[in-house]
Amino acid sequence: MSALAAGPPASGPRVLVVEDEDNIAAALEFLITREGYAHDRVASGSEALPRIRATRPDLVLLDVMLPEVSGYDICAGIRTDPALVAVKVLMMTARGSAQERRRGIELGADGFISKPFELKDLRAEVRRLLAG
Repeated sequence: MSALAAGPPASGPRVLVVEDEDNIAAALEFLITREGYAHDRVASGSEALPRIRATRPDLVLLDVMLPEVSGYDICAGIRTDPALVAVKVLMMTARGSAQERRRGIELGADGFISKPFELKDLRAEVRRLLAG
């Protein structure tokens, strides 16, 4: 079993949570674990792109409003890096206006969900993105 402790399993989706609020991150990590996905978390915008480049997750759950670097800037950074073309991005924001959603999609987000979200809605969105 010690081989598994070295990192996430080689098979199965890997999810990176980029969220600065601990209570929201805990809920996201609970859901991801229940779904059987490997996961990791960073709490600041400046940590996100280096971690994404290092780990190449299948999906990034990306908060829009983060300390240091915004989720929009991170999404743009993912989409301009050819090595990250396969990474899916689900943006999350408490300001769920149509303008916010449009901006996220224009920057290349694969999905957009408003906080507070229902876990069943988030689960459906995560499954949709990881299936495609």
